[in-house]
Amino acid sequence: VQTCALPILLGLIAQRRVTSAFKQMSAVPAGLTGFEAARRMLDREGLSGVGIEEIGGRLSDHYDPRSKVLRLSSEVYRGHSMASVGVACHEAGHALQDAKNYGPLVIRNLAVPSANFGSGTGMGLIMLGVFTGMTGLIMVGVILFTAVVAFQLVNLPVEFDASARARRALVDQGMIAPNEEPYVAKVLNAAAFTYVAGTVQSIVTLVFYALLANED
Repeated sequence: VQTCALPILLGLIAQRRVTSAFKQMSAVPAGLTGFEAARRMLDREGLSGVGIEEIGGRLSDHYDPRSKVLRLSSEVYRGHSMASVGVACHEAGHALQDAKNYGPLVIRNLAVPSANFGSGTGMGLIMLGVFTGMTGLIMVGVILFTAVVAFQLVNLPVEFDASARARRALVDQGMIAPNEEPYVAKVLNAAAFTYVAGTVQSIVTLVFYALLANED
């Protein structure tokens, strides 16, 4: 039970950390809105064809590689803060990865269907095996769930690289001063911790149920 509780606790801590960092850095002003910063970063890299749309939700920001569109929450899209420009340019970093066929991103995108299947069907079989006592079902579910772990592992360099691109662009293109970079880093590092926590959670889950299936 303690083994299962650890990744859940880590996930809660990670979510609280990113929410706190975003709130703090939302109070630190920037000279541009999130939209303006992302637009400038994309245009400077020759990606004027990549659109930017405002969406609802909080911290719902993402890049859609199929539509070639950045979707930014209103708080990020309209916000004049270090948090807003950091998050917006992080998503622009994903667009740059996509345009340059960044290897880990290509692999991640290819892994999405398998990860979704492993998460849904794999966990379903694991739960069914636990309730029925059929360790064979648990092991089949564990095998399918390895796709989730693989996705999480390949996703880490994708997210770290997007953040690094954002931080460089913001300073190199004069959107923030060099001494302001730590403010942006605080938000992006906190966000990165959520991906690390998610990966740990997946690994611990996989190991826990694999050991459970082998108890007999």
